[in-house]
Order: sequence, then structure tokens, then C-alpha cells
Amino acid sequence: MTELTHLTAKNSDLGDGFTVRRSLPSRHRKTIGPWIFFDHFGPVQFKAGQIGINVRPHPHINLATVTYLFEGEILHRDSLGNELAIQPGAINLMVAGKGITHSERERETYRQTPRRLHGLQLWHVLPEDDEECDPAFYHHPKASIPETLWQDTVALRVLMGSAYGLTSPVKTFYETLYVEANLPPQSALDLPIVQELGIYVVSGQVICNGQVFSEGDMLIIEAPDMRIQSLQSATQIAMIGGESVGRRYIDWNFVSSRKSRIEDAKAQWQAGRFPAVLHDTQEFIPLP
Repeated sequence: MTELTHLTAKNSDLGDGFTVRRSLPSRHRKTIGPWIFFDHFGPVQFKAGQIGINVRPHPHINLATVTYLFEGEILHRDSLGNELAIQPGAINLMVAGKGITHSERERETYRQTPRRLHGLQLWHVLPEDDEECDPAFYHHPKASIPETLWQDTVALRVLMGSAYGLTSPVKTFYETLYVEANLPPQSALDLPIVQELGIYVVSGQVICNGQVFSEGDMLIIEAPDMRIQSLQSATQIAMIGGESVGRRYIDWNFVSSRKSRIEDAKAQWQAGRFPAVLHDTQEFIPLP
């Protein structure tokens, strides 16, 4: 039996009980398919009036971000003029391209209510020919994302790419896979076959190839025709992957195939030459 590779998410407390678990990038693995960044935040409960997520304007280049919520709401604003309350089950793809600025906060009226927040944020790299494309933002409501009950047992949503006979409407730049699966206790799921595949355990436990993986583990699938099985509790997983990509560099919020481009972006942000976020111009995150 081959020992399977897995990454253990690194916990980071951002204050007010708001915890982020980061699986990618790690010193053991930089990318899985085109995915270079994977954060799991929450679940966290906020009291009425308590500050929840409050990420000031910050920049990105040469990548695309994906925000996906299980619970709660995030107010997205960006330098293209988009302002949208992201809801659970929807997919929001922000293509940074040659440069974009955005913030992630809460609506003031929403903040006045007791609320929970739980979700994932991922970044994927862009092909070298698309790194300097015009920035864009694509919103796909929950109802537009295909879903199925696999073998009448496992609830699946194909968020990006194609799997289990379903194809997501969300734009991709490489062969890209992002799937959410909810497994009842003691149920099994055959895994999709892609060049690179990671299985992240959001909650519960799974067994694969005789090994048990728990919440916060990212399992790297190296062989085709594998399956996972949940144990005694219901289990939620996220599957990410796709085709292998070339080397990418990451520094703060910047990703690129060229180190020089990242240095240029850092200088541009420090000099205040990125576009401003509409209706959110009083604050920003300084270059570390």
C-alpha cells in the first residue's frame, strides 16, 4: 500500500476569533493543477454589531480568485466598479490580469445581526499569454451551478470544470477542477481522473488507501481510479485540481511567472498607482 501525501493546513488567527487555515502554498507543495492558494475560513459566529470580515482594499496581478461560501455573506467591491454581496453556493471569479484592487467587508445592515461565516478562498494562476489580460469579474448564482446526487448517495456540485457528467458554466483558463461533495456517514465516492488532484476535508473524516484524513487535511491523489469513504459522521470535502502548470512565483498578493513583474507590482502599489476600489477609498492594506 502506497503512503499518500497530504498537507496539513496552517492555522492563522486574524483576530476576533476569525481563523484561516491555509493549505496552499506550502513548503511541501506549491500548486495542485493551476491552484496556488487555498484558504479555509471559519466557521465563526459573530455577535450583532461585532466586526466580522473586514479586509481593506488590496491588489492582485496575474491570477484569478474564487470565493465560495458555505455560510454567511461577504461584500465584494473592486476597482472595476463591481459591488456585490456574495452569498452561499454562488461562485465569484475575479480575474486580476494586469492588475485589480478589491476589498472584502460586510454590509452595515448585515453587520447589525448575529451571523456566521464559513467558506473557502482559492487563487489559480493564469496562462502566461493571459497574465496581462484585462481584469474582469464573473458572478454565478447558486442556481446556475450544476449539482447531482451521485449513486443516490453523495451530493455533488461541480463548481468549475467537468466531472461526474456535469460541466460548470464558470470560465476556466486551463483544464481546471473544483468540486464540492457532501458524503453521508459510511458512504463512498469514486474520484475524478485529472492530471493533478487534491482532496480537502472541510469537515468529518475520510479514508483513502487505508489511511484516515481529518478536517484540515489536504490529500494529494497521485494515482487514478481511487475512491474515498466517509467514516461514522457526515463529511464535506472540496476537490481541486487540473493540468500541471509551469513555475509560478508568489509574494504577498501577487502571483506571476516572472519575478520582475512581481517587483514592479510591489512598486506600483507602494506608489499608489493601482486603480482604486469604487466606494472604498479611505483605507488600504500597505505593502508588507
